Amino acid sequence: MSSHTNLSSKEKVNIKKGTSKKKYLSTESRRARAGYLFALPWIFGLLAFFAYPLLSSIYYSFTNYNIISETQWIGLDNYIALFKDDLFWKGISNTLLFALMQVPLSILVGVSLAILLNIPLIAQGVFRTVFFLPSLLPLIATTILWQWLLNPQFGLVNSLLGKIGIDGPAWLGSPVWSKPSLVIMTLWVLGNAVLIYLAGLQDISQEYYEASEIDGANWFQKAWNITLPLLTPVIFFNMIMGVINALQEFTLPYALTYGTGNPAESLLFYSMYLYNNAFMYMKMGYAAAMAWILFIVVMVVTLILFKTSGRWVFYQGDE
Repeated sequence: MSSHTNLSSKEKVNIKKGTSKKKYLSTESRRARAGYLFALPWIFGLLAFFAYPLLSSIYYSFTNYNIISETQWIGLDNYIALFKDDLFWKGISNTLLFALMQVPLSILVGVSLAILLNIPLIAQGVFRTVFFLPSLLPLIATTILWQWLLNPQFGLVNSLLGKIGIDGPAWLGSPVWSKPSLVIMTLWVLGNAVLIYLAGLQDISQEYYEASEIDGANWFQKAWNITLPLLTPVIFFNMIMGVINALQEFTLPYALTYGTGNPAESLLFYSMYLYNNAFMYMKMGYAAAMAWILFIVVMVVTLILFKTSGRWVFYQGDE
């Protein structure tokens, strides 16, 4: 009698299970290989366009790399030179001051517009479209438009101010008014943030408002005790994005001043000075050091905001 016939039924079942398990593993491995194959273009793109530039910028920040001459390792010289550079500190102060003005105002204006646009009206969709349209314009077109509007001689803004007896400032031509002018321009393109606020408002359950009406709450009490607290997760998200974008502000001031940062370097933002060092002065190593300092600043500010968010951000369902 053969050894095969001497096998017990339990052993035969185990053999069948082992065979089916091998088939399952081979099928899974083929699927895994196919998955890796399809993911290869993305992996190569990640390595070529993210990982390599990231790692190389760390290396170049410790060199005198300028594309033309031979690259030499200079250690911390770029970072030491940065802290002695007056324009470096000018760029930081301009950027921080702009962020301190722009982020709170964008939250205040964005939430206010969202609350108004959330009121049920016949032409509600038309109003929402009108307020969103400016955010679809290219930033260069926005820059040209506002240069005309804020022109101190024949601009529309100063003309309207003159009709009510107010002498308009020089706006973009004044070191004092240049940053407020830029803030006004950014507030005009808040369409994306307003849409996010609208989504947050519509996510708030109407049961809270109905319960507050039974208790006799007025409009302000409902807004202060229900709307704003339950909208804080959305406000927090837009705050994080606003801070990051403000600290990296580049396109509008660069297009307005053609990279000079005038008047009186009041619009010389950090990212502009970084760009000038990299592509105008060809100081790539110096610019790489600036980029990493900006990264650290953005990371620290973001972590601080996340750390403090637990004190004022509330979610539906939280006690």
